[in-house]
Amino acid sequence: MDIWVQLISALDSTLRLATPLILCAMAGLFSERSGIVDIGLEGKMLAGAFAAAATTAVTGSVWLGLLTAMAVSIAMALLHGFACITHRGDQVVSGLAINILAAGLSVVLGIAWFKRGGQTPSLSGDERFRPIELPFADALSDLPLIGPIYTDLISGHNLLVYLAFLAVPVTYIIVYKTRFGLRLRAVGENPQAVDTAGISVAWLRYRAVIMAGLFCGLAGAYLSIALGAGFVRDMSAGKGYIALAALIFGKWRPVTAMFACLLFGFLEALATRLQGVDLPLVGQIEVQFMQALPYVLTVILLAGFIGRAIAPKAIGVPYSKDRA
Repeated sequence: MDIWVQLISALDSTLRLATPLILCAMAGLFSERSGIVDIGLEGKMLAGAFAAAATTAVTGSVWLGLLTAMAVSIAMALLHGFACITHRGDQVVSGLAINILAAGLSVVLGIAWFKRGGQTPSLSGDERFRPIELPFADALSDLPLIGPIYTDLISGHNLLVYLAFLAVPVTYIIVYKTRFGLRLRAVGENPQAVDTAGISVAWLRYRAVIMAGLFCGLAGAYLSIALGAGFVRDMSAGKGYIALAALIFGKWRPVTAMFACLLFGFLEALATRLQGVDLPLVGQIEVQFMQALPYVLTVILLAGFIGRAIAPKAIGVPYSKDRA
């Protein structure tokens, strides 16, 4: 039974750690399905995290912090769109510029506003999204098997965790069951055909990057005012890149991308739990190795699967009517 409890605890951590990855993967799906490479997931998430923590620290309102995070992240996404869609700039360079801008600007503003070395003041109480106890969680806790799964694994997460997993079916419905989704997939495969049909390629792609900014804002807010208690420099720690790897591994599909994110989340949770533990035949594993495991897996998966995953045909290719 102790093993069962440990497994439930590890899976519970997995859900929390996978949440920003899932939100970022859904963001990248909208952007890349429209033909826009989105390496800037990391920067938009980091900017959202700073905006959420800074706004909440000043106003005391977690909801205002969440809205500010989404607004700032959407603004960064529009900047990326302006460079890549309107001016047909290099999408990879623009995404990297977004990441560098967010990493530097968040620290500069943090130092200027809060005098804490780039951090925001610590948040507590109602300044963070608190865990939500689902109905009958206490009543079902004593039931074998079902009780711990419902009470300890499903219940007790904050609102943004549930929103992240809700975002997966919502994304699936939008991309595969709506007219907008059909056009979104078409513009990522053959923008000339979409333009010939009288549909604005630029406007479709702008709406896609706006959706990407919205989800990245949610992911950033989760890091700083839900999972964490404030902003610290570079707190995204490469999660945007990992989410992009999960999206590629999931072949640009919502459900498979979610499972890839859960795999990364589980590995990170496992790495945390195995630090300092003596394993049979292996002994104690170095902390640095365990911390590097999620990133090592990212490289392995990309090296092994990027050739097999078929990207949208027009991804990374600027569209111009003059060249169509």
